[in-house]
Amino acid sequence: MKGHSGSQKRFKITATGKVLHKATGRRHNFDTKSIRRKRALRKDRAVKGADLPRIRLLITHMR
Repeated sequence: MKGHSGSQKRFKITATGKVLHKATGRRHNFDTKSIRRKRALRKDRAVKGADLPRIRLLITHMR
């Protein structure tokens, strides 16, 4: 089964099987965000909840 090419670019699977994505809020309005908040937004976040099974289907072959 083919994976979704857009999802392949946006998500990453760790060695332990977690699915990571980039943090939201990194496009504009940086002057209103603190330096500490902007630094925290650089890190990848783990996908949680109901989205996880759907995303795993889209990126099945990445393992």
